[in-house]
Amino acid sequence: MIVDSDLLSIQQARILAENGHEAQKKLASFPQEKLDEIVESMADAVEKHAKDLAVMSQEETDIGKWQDKYVKNHFVCEQVRTQLRSMRCVGVINKDPQKHIMDIGVPVGVIAALCPVTSPVSTTVCNALIAIKSGNGIIFSPHPGAVKSISMVLDIMIEAAQAHGLPEGCLSYLGTVTKSGTKELMNHRLTSLVLVTGVPGMLQTAHCSGKPVIYGGTGNGPAFIERSANISQAVKDIISSKTFDNGIAPSAEQSIVVDSCIASDVKRVLYDNGAYFMSDEESQTLAELFFRPDGQRKKGMIGQSAAVIARRAGFNVPENVSVLVAERKYVSETDPYYKEFLSPVLALYVEDDWMHACEKCIELLLHERNAHTLVIHSGDEEVIRQFALKKPVGRLLVNTPGTFGGMGLTTNLFPSMTLGSGSAGRGITSDNVSPLNLIYTRRVGYGVRHMNGPEDVINNSENHCPAAVEHKESNDSNLEQALQLLLKKAIEAINDPADR
Repeated sequence: MIVDSDLLSIQQARILAENGHEAQKKLASFPQEKLDEIVESMADAVEKHAKDLAVMSQEETDIGKWQDKYVKNHFVCEQVRTQLRSMRCVGVINKDPQKHIMDIGVPVGVIAALCPVTSPVSTTVCNALIAIKSGNGIIFSPHPGAVKSISMVLDIMIEAAQAHGLPEGCLSYLGTVTKSGTKELMNHRLTSLVLVTGVPGMLQTAHCSGKPVIYGGTGNGPAFIERSANISQAVKDIISSKTFDNGIAPSAEQSIVVDSCIASDVKRVLYDNGAYFMSDEESQTLAELFFRPDGQRKKGMIGQSAAVIARRAGFNVPENVSVLVAERKYVSETDPYYKEFLSPVLALYVEDDWMHACEKCIELLLHERNAHTLVIHSGDEEVIRQFALKKPVGRLLVNTPGTFGGMGLTTNLFPSMTLGSGSAGRGITSDNVSPLNLIYTRRVGYGVRHMNGPEDVINNSENHCPAAVEHKESNDSNLEQALQLLLKKAIEAINDPADR
């Protein structure tokens, strides 16, 4: 029998949205303590299979390294879970006894979630935990390149969560994945919010749904090594970040911008730590492997090691090489090295001073409208402050590896696998996405002043704002003058013979 996958996927999306809506209404009545119990059970269940899931996802996608995917799975099950324990997301989440104001956390409803092929397991787990923590239902559309891994981890979480009281339908996924089904899920009237992590090809479709969109964007962020930086530590941070899971993290550095007075030292330390500086011919050949003439990314290259990439480009590198470096001068449409390679490949720019470096970083951040993450290595607090004030970016990381700092492992940013894009129009937040991004706050205000009539509005204003008294006196004077003028004109009109 011939099966129309599009129609089947669309029908599944409708059923899942309707079931999810009914189930979420039950979930919304759960106290925070019950939601926490369910979240703990989900994290416990995944942690038992964290290594197997890492191996499975690497074998299925042929992207990255399973050892590093295991680290990410463990990070979500431990550090994210630990951070969630201290949070209140539903019910009374804040009180101000002095101002007599109270905040109530309210779930948004049913979330449609898309996860990337690069980190399918850890991202799915993270987004599921924060959704249930905040009392929301969540329906996943697995990435076509990671259906097996995402389905497996969701089955594990669903079984554990339902055993601890999660209403059936609150956590689910499309079994038949097509673009038509995913579009139906996002457009469905019972879907309240769309959460897109690392799937830029579906972003426009998500926006067309008319729903609020949280976009965990792609990266393409530069790292600036300023003259006062600890060069050795800065280089080690960049290489450890760019080689982790073969450079696929959205906050991983894509390029390095260096102060000219320390450029030779930076290049030497890069070389000593496993960087290979490509010739112009090698860098051109390598770029052609990643991108078509129209600028679109080719398949099969992301998340590969430096040795594999070099071999495919027709040149060999020493065994100790972990990163490939292309020295560049300009950012332009004709040079693909401004793009995100999602591999251990770095562009290197040298600028005269921090102000010129500042402009270069802005060029790199805005060239593809990503403006995701910027890293600065510096010991000069004024330079750091200027970068923080002026860079159009979602997050600025200081003296830390981009990958680990961005996800909250080496910084105190919220630990997350969905990092909001900084560009306007891409999504509703640039945060490291947490449960607080998946609720709205109902504000409760108690009466603290009494009114007997409209005049009390003026009296209360005067009591709270002395300037209002002066303003009132001025208005009274103006009103009296206006009435006198009006009365004078009326008398003149009566006495004017022409009007008789």
